[in-house]
Amino acid sequence: MNRTLSPVCWQRASTRISALFSVFFNTLLFRTLLFSTLLLVCSIPAQAADDAATEVAVIELASLNHTRQQQLAGRVAALRAAEVRPQVSGIIERRFFEEGADVQAGDLLYQINDDSYRVDLARARAQLASARASLVHLKSVAERYQRLLKSRSVKQIDHDQAQADYQQGLADVATRKAEVDAAELTLKRTRVRAPIAGRIGRSAVSEGALVSADQNKALATIQQFDPVYVDIVQSSKQLLQYRRQLVAGTLQQGPDDVSLTLEDGKTYPHSGKLRFTGLDVDPRTGVVTLRAQFPNPDGLLLPGMYVRADVVRGVAAGVVRVPQQAVHFGVSGPEADGSQPWSWKLNAENRVQRQPLQLLETDGAWWIVRDGLQHGDRVVVEGSHKISPDEQVNPVRWAVSVSSSGELSPGELSPDELSPDTPSSTQLAQE
Repeated sequence: MNRTLSPVCWQRASTRISALFSVFFNTLLFRTLLFSTLLLVCSIPAQAADDAATEVAVIELASLNHTRQQQLAGRVAALRAAEVRPQVSGIIERRFFEEGADVQAGDLLYQINDDSYRVDLARARAQLASARASLVHLKSVAERYQRLLKSRSVKQIDHDQAQADYQQGLADVATRKAEVDAAELTLKRTRVRAPIAGRIGRSAVSEGALVSADQNKALATIQQFDPVYVDIVQSSKQLLQYRRQLVAGTLQQGPDDVSLTLEDGKTYPHSGKLRFTGLDVDPRTGVVTLRAQFPNPDGLLLPGMYVRADVVRGVAAGVVRVPQQAVHFGVSGPEADGSQPWSWKLNAENRVQRQPLQLLETDGAWWIVRDGLQHGDRVVVEGSHKISPDEQVNPVRWAVSVSSSGELSPGELSPDELSPDTPSSTQLAQE
């Protein structure tokens, strides 16, 4: 049986299918579906535009006065130091102090054998007595010749000789008296006393030792520890740069405060004052010596101890502090300059541009920026690798906390470091 449709049947079927499609396209359902499809297609570009804005973390800068501190090497020196030396020769008979003890000025330290010096004193006193006895005779002769001259009973030459002998006797008495004083002083010097108050160190001699007045070795040393000096060394180049910045007005004169870090890495609890800066440069090392004075009530600082001193070297006014991760060095392309630091800076339309900077120094995890940024500027801290110049970004407030040493850790910044118009990352997550 032949089931092939005739051309007439095919034509009638096509006409009926076309009529059914025409009725469907004119129905309300079709029009609703078409309208929804058009709305969806139109909304895709706007949503894509929103997704294209790169999210970055930013910080709003605030100007401040930055105190510059420079850490320099130093050594502790005693406020006063006196070497105890013998002024006469002899045998040490006795020592009167304990090593390491505190002594007062004038305290007896050593006794040198004084037998020979007592004999010298006795001899000088005897010679003085002899001179005074001779002076009595010479005086009487001179007075008698003075009376006889008036009556012309003696010659003028004899009178003059008597007066000269008397004057010579006076001189002899004065000489012998000076010899007695010298002998008494020498005898007194056999008792060696402390020249200053302080703490006395190790004794270099013991009882029975022979000492001499011209020896090079000191018997002991007395030092004063409270307060103490700290001699700090700074290169002449650094000092020259600092003084030029003061003259140019880049820096202002800061306080004379100095703090110390001891050999064990701990901070010394008392602050000191810078007393003076050396007037000459050591030709061998090229350094200048600065001297600071510190209280030392607990005796922690000992002469010769190595310390690190944080010295205030001026105040930079009106600078801003920028996280180190927000500062970049070197770019690619025609703007390439490997020595020029820069940051991504946002304008009022949230578009980023490279902003060249002039850096002063680091402060913990921050850069101190001298020029290029000012109070109220916003810079990108995180997400800088995802953006390009003049790109519009979606700023998010950078949330960290700052330790006392300037280190950064997750947390919230203080309100004065953040822009009130910039949402935090926590708020965006909740939204």
